[in-house]
Amino acid sequence: MSLKTKRIAAVLTLILIVLSGAVVCYFYSLYRGLEGLNKTDSQKSLFAGVNAAEAEYTEPPKWLGTEPVNILLMGVDARGVQKGEIPRSDTMMVVSLDPERKRIHLFSILRDTYTDIPDHGKNRINTAITYGPNTAMKAVSDLLGIPVQRYVYTDFQGFIKLVDEIGGVDFYVEKDMNYESAADQHAYDIHLTEGQQHLDGKAALQYVRFRHDALSDYSRTKRQRDFTDAVARKMKSTTSIMKLPSILEKVSPYMDTNLTVNDMWKLASIGYQSTLDGSEQIPPMKLIKETYRGQAAVLDVSSRKELKDFVQNIMEAEKSIPAETPDSLKSGESGVTAGMNE
Repeated sequence: MSLKTKRIAAVLTLILIVLSGAVVCYFYSLYRGLEGLNKTDSQKSLFAGVNAAEAEYTEPPKWLGTEPVNILLMGVDARGVQKGEIPRSDTMMVVSLDPERKRIHLFSILRDTYTDIPDHGKNRINTAITYGPNTAMKAVSDLLGIPVQRYVYTDFQGFIKLVDEIGGVDFYVEKDMNYESAADQHAYDIHLTEGQQHLDGKAALQYVRFRHDALSDYSRTKRQRDFTDAVARKMKSTTSIMKLPSILEKVSPYMDTNLTVNDMWKLASIGYQSTLDGSEQIPPMKLIKETYRGQAAVLDVSSRKELKDFVQNIMEAEKSIPAETPDSLKSGESGVTAGMNE
């Protein structure tokens, strides 16, 4: 071997060592970031106090990554909340993922839905999380008639950090949105103009929170589902994937989940290959009965059985869709749809 060849080999070896180190460092940082989201056994958990108050915190059954899974997403407004106090959920969604068919379905739950809160009587469903994640998952399971055993919880700041860390989202704002609140010292005023624009974290929060129009929370949940889809698609970009350790570091203080690191690895892999098959409002308009409980306006469900049948029919319809194949995923035959069936 000539001297020149030896030098080239040495340089290539050095490059491989550096790259290997960088890859190891990346995956180690990614693992630690994912590990930091699961705080169920830590005093850092946002639910450290309420977990003890629940009958007993229950570990979810092991997920093999091959069977369908339903995950409860909860977003809360933690402004003005005292330490150890859990605010009501401002947003509740269930992500239903079918690993075999590479399909995702979103169900967004109207926060004023009046339902049974296990061991705590009847109330708006957004109060369930104040008793702990087990109670919230059980309440949602009972309402929809499907097993919900995993959750992800975040507050406004976590949402803002996530959107900022992925570089914001290009999104079409369908109308002018304006709302001011002196009670918040105008920190969360809403001022958006109609049209295609680039939303950073604060602007995105304004968009998903706005409900001061004729359709109130009905239109807001639709906007939340659409924006969730946009964030998921942005997260699939190469830039965001490379930034995952940094993203996790920034959002971790504001998030809590009972997903294990292995669960999250599997979800990331399956989610990257999956498409959003559709999204629905819960309860659908045809089953909503606006009424009062005391002085409070709530949304009752006219038929619990019809609601569960509505959800089950959607799940069964998805099972009839042929599973995605590697060829169809590569060719882009499966597009993203975000329709409403209300």
